[in-house]
Amino acid sequence: MAIEEDVESCGSRAVDSFSQTNPRHQRQKLEVFNEVLRRIQESNFEEANLPGFDDQLWLHFNRLPARYALDVNVERAEDVLTHKRLLEFAEDPANQPAFEVRLVQVYPVSNGKSTDSLCSDDSMKEDAQSSYFTSKQGIHAPPTFGSSPNLEALAFQSHRYHTTDENGTLIAYPIITPPMHEITFSTVDRPKLLSQLTSLLAEIGLNIQEAHAFSTVDGYSLDVFVVDGWPHEETEELRNAVEKEILKAKEQYYTKQPSVSAVCKPEKPGIESFPECIQIPTDGTDVWEIDPNQLEIGNKVASGSYGDLYKGTYCSQEVAVKVFKPERVSAEMLREFSQEVYIMRKIRHKNVVQFIGACTRPPHLCIVTEFMAKGSIYEFLHKQKGVFKLPSLIKVAIDLSKGMNYLHQNNIIHRDLKTANLLMDENEVVKVADFGVARVQIQSGVMTAETGTYRWMAPEVIEHKPYDQKADVFSFGIVLWELLTGELPYSYLTPLQAAVGVVQKGLRPTIPKHSHPKVAELLERCWRQDPSQRPSFSEILDNLQHMAKEVTDEREDCCRDKSSGGFFSTLIRGHH
Repeated sequence: MAIEEDVESCGSRAVDSFSQTNPRHQRQKLEVFNEVLRRIQESNFEEANLPGFDDQLWLHFNRLPARYALDVNVERAEDVLTHKRLLEFAEDPANQPAFEVRLVQVYPVSNGKSTDSLCSDDSMKEDAQSSYFTSKQGIHAPPTFGSSPNLEALAFQSHRYHTTDENGTLIAYPIITPPMHEITFSTVDRPKLLSQLTSLLAEIGLNIQEAHAFSTVDGYSLDVFVVDGWPHEETEELRNAVEKEILKAKEQYYTKQPSVSAVCKPEKPGIESFPECIQIPTDGTDVWEIDPNQLEIGNKVASGSYGDLYKGTYCSQEVAVKVFKPERVSAEMLREFSQEVYIMRKIRHKNVVQFIGACTRPPHLCIVTEFMAKGSIYEFLHKQKGVFKLPSLIKVAIDLSKGMNYLHQNNIIHRDLKTANLLMDENEVVKVADFGVARVQIQSGVMTAETGTYRWMAPEVIEHKPYDQKADVFSFGIVLWELLTGELPYSYLTPLQAAVGVVQKGLRPTIPKHSHPKVAELLERCWRQDPSQRPSFSEILDNLQHMAKEVTDEREDCCRDKSSGGFFSTLIRGHH
């Protein structure tokens, strides 16, 4: 069973750890700090006159990743003060999430070119430059972190004044672009926080055009969204709408909390209490509760948001033990734990990691599965820098499709299909793993709760729309592309930027020109925007099996692989 640290919440820390060892980034951060401090002092902000303000400001910069200083707009020094205040305000649980709303304006450019390149004669240049500079002097400030070239280009393309000259030639003049809103949140950093915030914004009817997410070194978050979709050029009504949606989300959260008063002894005020034994749905036919005294835990294999993965033994069998961290126990985590056990104990297939048992008595919560000796496909591709030849790629895809087809036949949606959740046993059989967020499909045939990992997530899931099993098919398409290229999907974007691109711009990974035409065709079908146009796993499996027969060098490769210990062993030796 694989555990992967939540990309959303750990990405900033990973970047910061790298930057702290980069002297150039440290120098740049210091330069930005000095410039921001100078501007704040010259503007005579009240905080700047307080004793020790410069030390507090420096602590603010050190509290956030180095890329915060590298990205922030120094001409908007007052925004840094806002971020500092929000983070301090969010330290009181009653204020979480703290947020601020303001109007911003994105100024159009054309691929970094000046207005001269947009105009064909002097009169056009003069008029266009005049209009362009008017927009640059708009009454609203730019976003805190500037804006991406894509967003600027979008602003230019969407907001131009068109006319024709006396010869009938079309002339385009840039004009003032309509303002957007920038919403900044601060609260305790936790898994799925960005999913919850994007869901909140979607409920209000806002479209996220740009987002920046930062995690502090002491466990808080600073998340900045540039949005459109609010029809009014004011902030108070939008602020009220955000506040209302936050209150609604909190009410829904508390109404979903399991009642523990009937099964728990009274606890001290202020301490969250949980049942002595997590109640797992059962039909009385399985005996899967594991005595922790019979479980021997060995070396740690991986670490994640909720727990750690260990290699261990149970009744002389090698096993993988997913141990949940006591300090991370919450009602939400207990629900996922319960659901994972409920699903895993019911499924048995050679391409699904086999459940062995679980300990359900806190603080010894754990899930025990068969041990997958050769690790995850993600590790092979991105850490060992392995590659798959076409016959090997098809074999992996067939194994995966068999496992997913079995799950779908049993009305189970995985909801987090990615290469980190595809494991290999000692016989090089690929199996689907990690059912922490999997669900049994409800009778209506659709699901609505967002989950998964952004780089592999289907657009309908990102948008919090109803979805069904075809969401897993989209994720399979991204996985297949990853097997084909050995690259991380949208590696040039943050997970959230990738999600915005998938939904709003139809972004998909680029299929290499040398790809087998039938593989390319299958990819395009799997990640179609309309879920109803994507194939089922039964159809995908048929296509892959026919494809395997058509690969002319399959027999030769298989023979060579068998003589040298199997296709995966050959690949590994090639990279040692």
